Amino acid sequence: MPAPPAQPLRLGVIDIGSNTVHLLVVDAHHGAAPRPAASERVPLRLVELLDGGGALSVSGEHALIDCIRDLRRQAEELAVFDLVAFATSALRDATNSDQVLARLRSVTGVAVEVLPGEDEARLTFLAVRRWLGWSAGRLLAMDIGGGSLEIGAGMDEEPDVVASLPLGASRLTRDWLSTDPPTHRQLAELRRYVRAQIAPVVGKLYHVGEPTRAVATSKTFRSLARIAGAEPYSRGPYVRRVLRRTDLEAVVKTVCRMPSAARVSLPGVSASRAGQLAAGAVVAAETMDLLSVDEVEICPWALREGIILRRLDTLNFG
Repeated sequence: MPAPPAQPLRLGVIDIGSNTVHLLVVDAHHGAAPRPAASERVPLRLVELLDGGGALSVSGEHALIDCIRDLRRQAEELAVFDLVAFATSALRDATNSDQVLARLRSVTGVAVEVLPGEDEARLTFLAVRRWLGWSAGRLLAMDIGGGSLEIGAGMDEEPDVVASLPLGASRLTRDWLSTDPPTHRQLAELRRYVRAQIAPVVGKLYHVGEPTRAVATSKTFRSLARIAGAEPYSRGPYVRRVLRRTDLEAVVKTVCRMPSAARVSLPGVSASRAGQLAAGAVVAAETMDLLSVDEVEICPWALREGIILRRLDTLNFG
């Protein structure tokens, strides 16, 4: 008689991003995909709380500590067995990151790992590979965050090429787009900067071979796909959604001529992300153009799921 299935493990991950701090809780079974149990997002916008010297401000640190304390409490109430926390671009680049994270751990008891950009790209690629499976062939995965753009490509679960570039939508909005909506000159200068950052990656990707499938993750790509006509996300994660470069060109023109307050009328655009959507659209369009990608498939799994999947690989379900 076969042994009864092992009890699921409830895992939690806290993602301290440049825009949002996100608690994702899943129930994990051996040999099965992790099943979402709870999700909580806090629009902290850390990238906007850095001072002129690149340090996280005192008010930003207090807000982060309060947020992590509350999310840890929620995780405990949800009976999370294993809680991990990580930070990406905003804290990775903050000049006082080590001091902030030491105080955060002292006050909240939560140890936060700062992910190098290339590890961020690798874990996002892992999530995409597990979601799409081996039949997807050689993958090209792209993710636009608040602080950085991650790219990964390869045949296996470990990508052959990874890149992390300072092309996040919040970062570029802050540094390049000073008016709302942006001027033609600002957009032209931003495009030149984006292309100059991406260009060195093109040769590396060329040498590993043409991708069988190009995939995009992140809120920015999801919003752009919805504006372009992709199915609403209320229909669930198994509906195939794509973003075509020809459609994206029209979307870029639309969002760049609208003030951020008007962008919330577009499908899939939240008030918290509307202000950075123009910069994100420029990055998406220039990335697809330089990498000769005509269409990307939108993948519902990204970095958080990659963290969980890697963690599951190390746990004993006996």
